[in-house]
Amino acid sequence: MKKLTKMLSLSLILAMLIGLLAGCGGAGGAAGNSAGLEVDPATLAFPLAETATITGLTNFPAGTESEPNNRTIFKRLEEQTNVHVEWKTIQSDQWGEKIALEMSNIKTLPDFVFNAGFSDTDLLKYAKQGVIINLEEYIDKYMPNLSKVFELAPEYRTMCTDEDGHIWALPWIEQLGYEKTAIQTVGNMSFINTAWLDYLGLEMPTTVDEFEDVLIAFRDNAADLKAEFNIEGDIIPMSCIMNDGDQDPCILINGFGEGYGDPDRGRHIAVTNDKEVICVANTEGFKEGIAWLHELYAQGLIDPEAFTQEWSTYVAKGKSGRYGVCFSWDVANIASLEGWEPLPALTADVRNITPQNGSFTSGFDRGRCVVTAVAENPALVCAWLDQMYAPLQSPQNNWGTYGEDDEFDIFEMGTNANGEPMLQHAPLGDASPVEVREAESVNGPLAVLDSYYDVYVTCPDDAQYRLDWIEQIYTPDMNNDYVFPNVFMSSDDTKRLSDLTADITKCINTAKADWVMNGFTDADWDQLQADLDAYGLEEYLSIFQKYLDAYYAE
Repeated sequence: MKKLTKMLSLSLILAMLIGLLAGCGGAGGAAGNSAGLEVDPATLAFPLAETATITGLTNFPAGTESEPNNRTIFKRLEEQTNVHVEWKTIQSDQWGEKIALEMSNIKTLPDFVFNAGFSDTDLLKYAKQGVIINLEEYIDKYMPNLSKVFELAPEYRTMCTDEDGHIWALPWIEQLGYEKTAIQTVGNMSFINTAWLDYLGLEMPTTVDEFEDVLIAFRDNAADLKAEFNIEGDIIPMSCIMNDGDQDPCILINGFGEGYGDPDRGRHIAVTNDKEVICVANTEGFKEGIAWLHELYAQGLIDPEAFTQEWSTYVAKGKSGRYGVCFSWDVANIASLEGWEPLPALTADVRNITPQNGSFTSGFDRGRCVVTAVAENPALVCAWLDQMYAPLQSPQNNWGTYGEDDEFDIFEMGTNANGEPMLQHAPLGDASPVEVREAESVNGPLAVLDSYYDVYVTCPDDAQYRLDWIEQIYTPDMNNDYVFPNVFMSSDDTKRLSDLTADITKCINTAKADWVMNGFTDADWDQLQADLDAYGLEEYLSIFQKYLDAYYAE
């Protein structure tokens, strides 16, 4: 593998990764930045004749390389472009609190923010303040790779564009499947320990009653399970992290009442088959489902640390073999693939899996990268950032690379059926996908389209088996035909919705955690509904409904 990599000439790599720059500039973004478009594109061919330096800000996961220029991906990009990036970095778990401070002082900002992850509220706020520049003309003139992505999948350009026709950020796009088979339709998969099931002679549960019986069997046979599987520490029938994205257990309650569950833990909305936006927290199914989760907790079937534990603690207990059921994007991040399977939809009143909002267009982050108003040469910055969208570069940014100095490469460089260069995923073995990719990938703006697979890159094994799980286990039970789409709302609506969401989400999440732990009464339920009304639930839903109606009217 390493020898093959070394045999690839620099010219070949350049041909694969560097898009041709074409066109000449027009108008700029924020006031005072239009001069950057005066750069002659004829002199902007990579590699540059002379080294140019630009500045960037990014983040890095704890325990991984903190200096981006020490990562193989950025080393190669500097060789291929003759552009040196002076980086400032922030550890990922500190990003949320520190990035706002960084953006508040325009004089100290770099040229671009690479792994921004900005919300629509952030983008529109920084745009109004003149902190970031609009990018649509830079994209058209200096970013042929991204322009090609928008040509192949025009919905993404629409999703990046605000009501005034401006694009304020460069997106992250990861297509894997489409509509009800898209890999993002289910985030918080529930996984069950089939080794324990087999040992105890139990069948895969398909109803909430059967599931409860299985958890009870795990609890009541704890001593035997510990001895048989050589487990240190207490047996935990089911663990989760309440209100924490993919680690939340609410996929279990999809079968209660109307069958919506709680698929959008950030906004608590779903879309009915009549194209109506509803709040799941005022549905009978949510009420019954949370009451059932409390019953499980009261019986000692749910991890008592589920309401307070952090990711590292959650993983450590899973790796020690103590879980009977857990929740995550991929069980390999928590335990192992061997001896674990996804838990199918559980029937209570109905049998249903509600897909996540925004999932039908697959993975998308509108605010992944911004160019700041202090960039002296935004055309050069955008041209360099465009290299992230080259079809052979994006997969590396997303997952990792080849030719590393360590013992593990995400990719081997091979060829497709036509003999053209193609990145081939190396087997992960027993390695955690999250940990391995965090060590090599750089993320940032990128695009991996469905059409790239088996042409520029193979589908990763863990993505393929997850796609198979979605299609075979969950898609047949997805009775919802619609999800709320990724739309770019107006500045006023975005600001208002942000304010409403903060109160409404906090109210629901607080009640949900408290009720699972302590139970609740009809009076408590009525009070929640009164609180949601007081926080503006009617207006909240009306804003979503306006954009859903407009989306389907087009």
